[in-house]
Amino acid sequence: MTIWINLLEIWIGFAAGIAVGGGFVAFLTLLGVIPRLIQLSKSSAYIKGYIASIISGSLLGIHMSFADITWDQSEILLLVWGLFHGVFNGMLAAALTEVLNVFPILSKRIHMNDKLMWLLMAVVFGKVAGSLFQWIIFVK
Repeated sequence: MTIWINLLEIWIGFAAGIAVGGGFVAFLTLLGVIPRLIQLSKSSAYIKGYIASIISGSLLGIHMSFADITWDQSEILLLVWGLFHGVFNGMLAAALTEVLNVFPILSKRIHMNDKLMWLLMAVVFGKVAGSLFQWIIFVK
């Protein structure tokens, strides 16, 4: 009986992985986030590097999620690692908002057409304050 439960768990896990992977690929391809990021950064000469980074980063992330690996790294390495994560998330969010034109639509809806820069700065400072709060209060 337990072999059937294990097979069912494997099947459900595989199906969930396919669904999440499909959603991730759809997010990257249908919205055009990566091509827009390449266009904005004017780095089309490094397309093979982008492809290799996305594939190797995804595989490393999958491996790290399932493996029981711990790294005893210094605070400097953690700082650099966190910086890379922050830059990636920031660039991805910026590309997504650029593709979807979120802020111009939002500023029109809340009648702040002439104050778009203030809206952007409020989002940036709110993100920084929230990140600092999380790291100072919950992490350290």
